[in-house]
Amino acid sequence: MEAKHVTKNYPVSGNRTLTANQDVSLNMYRGRTLGLVGESGCGKSTFMRMVVSLETPTTGEILYHGKDITLFRGEELRLHRQNIQMVFQDPAAAFNPKMRVMDIICEPLLNFKRIKRREKEAVARKYLEMVELPGEFARRYPHRMSGGQRQRIGIARALALEPEILICDEATSALDVSVQKNIIALLVRLQQEKQIAMGFICHDVALVQSLAHELAVMYLGCIVEVLPGEKAATEAMHPYTRAMMSSIFHLQMDFEKPVGTLEGEVPSPVDAPPGCPFQNRCGQCLEICKRERPPLRVVAPGHQVACHLFTQQRREEK
Repeated sequence: MEAKHVTKNYPVSGNRTLTANQDVSLNMYRGRTLGLVGESGCGKSTFMRMVVSLETPTTGEILYHGKDITLFRGEELRLHRQNIQMVFQDPAAAFNPKMRVMDIICEPLLNFKRIKRREKEAVARKYLEMVELPGEFARRYPHRMSGGQRQRIGIARALALEPEILICDEATSALDVSVQKNIIALLVRLQQEKQIAMGFICHDVALVQSLAHELAVMYLGCIVEVLPGEKAATEAMHPYTRAMMSSIFHLQMDFEKPVGTLEGEVPSPVDAPPGCPFQNRCGQCLEICKRERPPLRVVAPGHQVACHLFTQQRREEK
């Protein structure tokens, strides 16, 4: 899947416009995970909702095997939904409390006439075992299960249609740390077995960099840096990415070193400043940052940064 120059605007009162995503270009590949991180309200979920066709971009294209899915309508769109599925942040809110687990898992399969009703329980048991839950849970109701178990049900339902792309929207944020580890291990195993592409939205930078092959950092609706997940801790270049990485606590860290903080507040997406979206919180802000929004530039293989600092450095080196 390839998103090309995607922008999403929402009209608000006073004839103003809220820009949730601005000129976002990201790719997803079979068997690989794209991690999307950033503060609350930066536009992560909006972008992924456009990927699963729950929202339509204002401008831009989202190409799936070369076809622009933003143009799909009616039956073509309904059939396409089988290819990209989503695991929601709150499984309790994503399920009908009156439906048993086997009905929840098999509803997508019945909608697309892939199974018959008499096969529901046997199919549900198969998918329950796939996500490491007992088959007898098929006759339970979601409220009789723990948060981790419900999230596994959400994963089973999302994978029932054998999608090529799986989107996880804060899929572990409401879970205990020990349960998070198990869910992440499950997702990694299923990805390796089925070779699915995965988009993972998360606030926990330490968590997402541990499983993402590629990490995209978003700020105020803009992608400010894209780099390999395993290199985020050592090769991050954008001041915002560095600030996030420095906020991670671990046992080997130097506890005598002061923890850096970001001063100021995130501007409103309704009244975003011209130029760089991070300018009012950046200690290295240049005059050009207040006038021109820096484009994403390739600084190394697989590494892109949107920051005037590195353009300025290159000019000085020349």
